[in-house]
Amino acid sequence: MSDPLVLIPARLAATRLPNKPLADIAGEPMIVHVWRRAVEAGIGPVAVATDAPDIADAVARAGGTAVMTRADHASGSDRIFEAVEKLDPEGRHDVVVNVQGDLPTIDPAAIAASVTPLADATVDLATLVALIHRDEERTNPNVVKMVGSEVAPGRFRALYFTRATAPYGEGALYHHIGLYAYRRRALQRFVGLPPSRLELREKLEQLRALEAGMRIDAVVVNDVPLGVDTPEDLERARDIISARRTS
Repeated sequence: MSDPLVLIPARLAATRLPNKPLADIAGEPMIVHVWRRAVEAGIGPVAVATDAPDIADAVARAGGTAVMTRADHASGSDRIFEAVEKLDPEGRHDVVVNVQGDLPTIDPAAIAASVTPLADATVDLATLVALIHRDEERTNPNVVKMVGSEVAPGRFRALYFTRATAPYGEGALYHHIGLYAYRRRALQRFVGLPPSRLELREKLEQLRALEAGMRIDAVVVNDVPLGVDTPEDLERARDIISARRTS
């Protein structure tokens, strides 16, 4: 691992919260807050990958870098692969970190932690998990669980991801956080694979990698970042960021 590149895919297609990346939070668009958190992680250059000129303009006004991508991508992974090929055709960056564009309150330390498993040459992708504390989250299908084998304190080799309550029995359950650090060759392989059967059944893209025999390791972090999907989520994000600025 030598030189990570952090990419934030963003588009304006959300239906529950129209124009979500441009939603105002404390005087700045949400996508700018995510970009700032990624820059604060300090692991490498950061760019926003988008098909929307308005998003690119907002990032540029804040002093950031945006790269225009096609509008027909099926996923953020496809979008960041196009972006990294445009930004770095020479292949200098061998790790690509995919930070979702709707995480304005994410801890920069969590972004930085995502790349640490890639120091192990056998790991293809790395991601984040957090311990589930609330009983209702254990059975909530919207809370994706990671089933894994602990390989070091605070780090698991992921065996499966599911919306079901798993693994069965007494013990800790882990909430998967959809942030990924890819080896660049792993990202190239991943986007070239067709959707897998378990991916389509669970509606979880990361299962495509596991079904193809790719290794995913997960780092445990303290908190699940707030994903902004609804107007209520947006208000919570505004409250969190306002509180941080006044504390």
